[in-house]
Amino acid sequence: MKKGYWISLYTKVENQENLKKYAEIVTPIIKSFGGVPLIRGGKYKKFDGQDFIRSVVWEFPSYEKAIECHNSKEYQDGWSIAKNTTVRHMQVVEGFNIE
Repeated sequence: MKKGYWISLYTKVENQENLKKYAEIVTPIIKSFGGVPLIRGGKYKKFDGQDFIRSVVWEFPSYEKAIECHNSKEYQDGWSIAKNTTVRHMQVVEGFNIE
């Protein structure tokens, strides 16, 4: 089974406290769906394209589990805290296996 990845690229955060509260609430929710944080902010260097002020990547056991988590009431309730003060590009991507 191929893994699933949440990729969130933030372009604007108008309220850091909202984003912090969102992260505190949704982290255990995401983990309950098998999510493992791979990238969450941190140092970066842009080489091409648009500059994103924050990048977040979560790995899930499957693409389906990643979608299920995103669509869950619990996650959507948590996201409602930050969604009006945060602009991001967020997508769920299926991983691949070259073996």
